[in-house]
Amino acid sequence: MRDILVTVIVLGVLPFVFRHAWMGVMLWTWISMMNPHRLAWGFAYDAPFAALAAGATLIALITSKDKISFPHPPPVKALIVFIVWMAITTAFAVYPGESLIQLNKILKIQLMTLVALAVLHERLHIQSFVWINVLSIGFYGVKGGIYTIATGGGGRVWGPGGFIGGNNEVGLAILVTIPLMYYLYLTTPHKWIKRGLAGAMLLSAVSVLGTQSRGAFLAIGAMSLVLWWRAPRKMLFGTALVATGVAALAIMPWSVGEKVDSITNYETDSSAMGRINAWETAVNIANDRVFGAGFEMYEKVVWAVYAPNPAEDRASDPSIVRAAHSIYFQVLGEHGWIGLILFMIVWWFVWRDAAQLRRRTRGDPELEWIFHLAGMLQVSLVGYGVGGAFLSLAYFDLPYNLLVIIVVTQRWLLRYIEERQPAAMGTGGQRLWPPPVTSGAAS
Repeated sequence: MRDILVTVIVLGVLPFVFRHAWMGVMLWTWISMMNPHRLAWGFAYDAPFAALAAGATLIALITSKDKISFPHPPPVKALIVFIVWMAITTAFAVYPGESLIQLNKILKIQLMTLVALAVLHERLHIQSFVWINVLSIGFYGVKGGIYTIATGGGGRVWGPGGFIGGNNEVGLAILVTIPLMYYLYLTTPHKWIKRGLAGAMLLSAVSVLGTQSRGAFLAIGAMSLVLWWRAPRKMLFGTALVATGVAALAIMPWSVGEKVDSITNYETDSSAMGRINAWETAVNIANDRVFGAGFEMYEKVVWAVYAPNPAEDRASDPSIVRAAHSIYFQVLGEHGWIGLILFMIVWWFVWRDAAQLRRRTRGDPELEWIFHLAGMLQVSLVGYGVGGAFLSLAYFDLPYNLLVIIVVTQRWLLRYIEERQPAAMGTGGQRLWPPPVTSGAAS
């Protein structure tokens, strides 16, 4: 039944994709993020639905009559340079053939990121894209929250596969999605949708705790701090935040103290020491190789040369899959210091543009939705930046979707300003609206 349902949805949407390329982006995002076919057990489980959606979308770039134009603000330029650099480092990788396979997967994701940037223009497109991301990951947040409550916190929440198959990975994905849920909660006029989103946020928060991920635990703290700082009524919001946290933690079989102790006393934790060993390995590779070791830096031969403790169980045991355990050290080891700098520049530009959107739209009732969207995207970026420090999710779709939302919203706003400009000029020709964007640190 599930196989038939997923197949019917995909095949039913395809005819619309050929007419509207932006619908192809929605279909691709849903399939690549949610992996709905992985919830089936028959013929749909391994069906190439993502490739089908991507192929139809690329054809739609020719057949669609909708506007297609590629933006090139700083985040996009930096992303393209980073993609080119990854291709270069693959040519100089320790295992270029094996690294090329991974590069091919990443290029497919980034190609669809660039397509999304080209075809999403209207506010409807932006809202739909936010909803698709929320529903795709939020499904596992709600499902995991219910499971966590039903098991009294004893069962661990796992992901559907792909980038977010593990408990740590799905925990971060859900956490990054919660601020987008809150944005939709703030902007939707429908009472029942608000209630549904409120319930989804609470269950998703419980689900994140149910993953028992220490990285997600730290990210929750960082995101909560940003949300509290942005809240207009800090005392009320802070009290609600603490009350929600206490209620959620009450159902868990472990305490906050135990989690804090496992983080601060990392020397006694083999998993934490394995991460540190992997991070030092990445630094050693980057110091020795300008181009890094490539996507396949996790081979035992590479570890034997560059790991500070190659005899460490998690490094030497061939049955254990080695990983960087950090988006930063992942990029550093695979693409060198230049790669890490480019990676950080991409996200700095995204953060800066989100801050500029907030400044441009602050206090304007007609653009309040952008103000809230940019603010919540920044909260999501904080979650990704903190939680990602402990996970190998440098190429996961979701953060790049945040980039897309920021860039296309900025383009929409600039067009809106141009259309509104005549009414925004005073009699003497002075500009009355929008207020000028001041330089300085992004807020």
